[in-house]
Amino acid sequence: MIRLEIIANHSVEENILEALAKAGVGKYYTKYPTIFGVGSTGPRMGDPIWPEENFALVIWCEEEEARVIKRAVEGVKERFPNEGIKVFGLADGTAQKAASGEDDLAGYFVAGVEDGE
Repeated sequence: MIRLEIIANHSVEENILEALAKAGVGKYYTKYPTIFGVGSTGPRMGDPIWPEENFALVIWCEEEEARVIKRAVEGVKERFPNEGIKVFGLADGTAQKAASGEDDLAGYFVAGVEDGE
């Protein structure tokens, strides 16, 4: 199993959900409707100075579905290159192994839809 986290600006939320639905993936997820932070596209703090906000989806899925989700999100990023859109993945059990000293996070990957890459 892979834990995917999709973190993106609210402005592309519907586009991401539509892309996942069209690809037939990501049917089961946990949504954090409003999150704040600072990423490569700048602060999203939901305040008068940095008014934008992000949202996050957490999806547990098999590796093949994770690949399809990554491609679907990359398609949205191609349409909206100036919006903050990222995908991160973690293989099941990797974090626990790393914490116990059994692993060096070799299973961690960033399926990132990075700006400028």
